[in-house]
Amino acid sequence: MSDMNTKHQYSDVSEKLQWSPPTDTTSHTPTLPIFDERVPSGRDESLWKSAKWMLLTICKAIVTTLGVIAFLHLSKKPMSLPSFASSSTKPYSAHHLRSHCANIPAISNSEFQDRQARLSEALSSNALSAYIAEPGPSAQYFANISSNAWHTSERPLLLVILPPSASNHQAREHSSPKILLLTPKFETTRAKQLIIPMTNAHDLDFVEWAEDENPYQVLYDHIFSSSDRNVRSRKVAIDGQARLFVAQGLSQAGFTSGREVPDDVARLRERKSDAELTIMRCVNEATLLAIRDVREHMHLGMKESDASRLMQRALTDAGLAHQGLSTAAQFGDHAALPHGGPTDKALTEHDMITFDVGGSLHGYWSDVTRTFALPQSQIPSGHLQIWKVVQNAQSAALTMAKAGVVAEDVDAAARLVIEEAGYGERFTHRLGHGIGLEMHESPYLRGGYKRKIETGNTFSNEPGIYVEGKVGVRLEDCMVIDKDGQAVLLTAEVGGAARSPWMP
Repeated sequence: MSDMNTKHQYSDVSEKLQWSPPTDTTSHTPTLPIFDERVPSGRDESLWKSAKWMLLTICKAIVTTLGVIAFLHLSKKPMSLPSFASSSTKPYSAHHLRSHCANIPAISNSEFQDRQARLSEALSSNALSAYIAEPGPSAQYFANISSNAWHTSERPLLLVILPPSASNHQAREHSSPKILLLTPKFETTRAKQLIIPMTNAHDLDFVEWAEDENPYQVLYDHIFSSSDRNVRSRKVAIDGQARLFVAQGLSQAGFTSGREVPDDVARLRERKSDAELTIMRCVNEATLLAIRDVREHMHLGMKESDASRLMQRALTDAGLAHQGLSTAAQFGDHAALPHGGPTDKALTEHDMITFDVGGSLHGYWSDVTRTFALPQSQIPSGHLQIWKVVQNAQSAALTMAKAGVVAEDVDAAARLVIEEAGYGERFTHRLGHGIGLEMHESPYLRGGYKRKIETGNTFSNEPGIYVEGKVGVRLEDCMVIDKDGQAVLLTAEVGGAARSPWMP
């Protein structure tokens, strides 16, 4: 509030509270013991009137002041601070980003049912009796059972999907897969509260095991009839992320399995559907928008740890914190240590800032990295040249990535740009990884990886140059191989790749 407004406020209150001098001084004169109430005459009368009006003026001022104090107290409206003080203490908020993904739907029940049907067909094609997974990304993909929905412990809860038992192929095509949930007996009620999308509710069975029973043997006995118990060739697919003691327990109970899930089963998750890509585009877009928004609130002298907290706030306000966050912030030479954590290092005018950020939406992850400068930064020319080399490497990889191209060739395209600039030994990690229900999942973009890229595959594209003690630069956007076989950035709709250190 300005001084003028403050004075105006006080004058309004004063006008409301002051009174006019009484015309009848005899009847309205206050009775005070220090004055003789007899009305004097002549010169004494003049002194008497002066003293009386002086007293009235003092009383009026006191009452007016008390009235102003009472008014301000009752209004409970504190006087405004100067603008510079209020702006520096205002907490950061990025709630305006929440609307970006507010209308993006989660995976539908019908898509879950389609996934189960495709898994069932893949199992039958590979002569596998069942697919077994613990709560986690794969169980989430096929049955909505994430590690957040059910935290694993030493007591196994297992998702088991069995193809229809009909031997006739046509009959199998029109049958639904059977789903079993192996659960500790005392946890059955809680297990039944899990929301498992299915075509028919009667295709779901809960198999209980008591504390004094072998859970894996209970499962084996439930699946196979007594006449089959001596057959030790019961082949199943055990999810690759199942813990070792679970895989060993299944094997000892009589299940036969290699640790490698067949390719056509693994690729069900690797090739993203339109619904998955809608979610992944939005979460990556919102993450990039959060980086840009946080940049606008950064300043020289702030700490890496403070910048990281700003980013956490931004992603949380954007609604991307349901399954955890990744908000690494590194300044200057600290960025030469990839995936290093934030410290209390203060930002100087010669430092670039590297954010490696990830959030999640409906279980699907984003992964975006930007190395950038502030408007007032004075970045050494050599560091800017390194930034440009990394940008060119990322662009080369995007151009190379196509359906049918061997994954290692995409890595090589980015690596060649960096090697020709003289920084080959400073690019110390693979180019990229798959992304989806996990931030890092198959397939990968690295040397020696001979898989061919397919439509629907999603990857990070993140070349970097790291000169320890001096500077680190990394740029990362995730991309999808679209239906035309071309690589398209998931952040394309909000500007895509960084244009310069001042335009991330």
